[in-house]
Amino acid sequence: MNSFADLPVWVALLTAFFLILGSGLTLLGAVGLVRFDSFYQRVHAPTLGTTWGAGGILLASMICFSALQSRPVVHEVLIAIFIVVTTPVSLMLLVRAVLYRDRIEGKGNVPSFEPTHDISSESPTTDNRN
Repeated sequence: MNSFADLPVWVALLTAFFLILGSGLTLLGAVGLVRFDSFYQRVHAPTLGTTWGAGGILLASMICFSALQSRPVVHEVLIAIFIVVTTPVSLMLLVRAVLYRDRIEGKGNVPSFEPTHDISSESPTTDNRN
């Protein structure tokens, strides 16, 4: 197995770029978590930081180890898929649970449930099948 000393300079720079980019995005998500006021605002920044930040770090890992092993190393794609799938789902479940709780408790800063369009004003559809 090759050592990091055998890594070409252009690969090291590309790896460092994506590693710094991913770390910076993750840091932005953490700062957003601390800075925002309500739960509904706080939950968004870490989600983006997790998804895009982890993506940059995983891309850096793929580039570095593909160059070191002289073959494509893509098992990080599986990690990225799991992060991209599970992060929005967990965000949605957390927000729905807190939204339900806040509506039950009657808190004033909760978005109300309003349909996006008026169903009663729509014309009924007719089925012309015989």
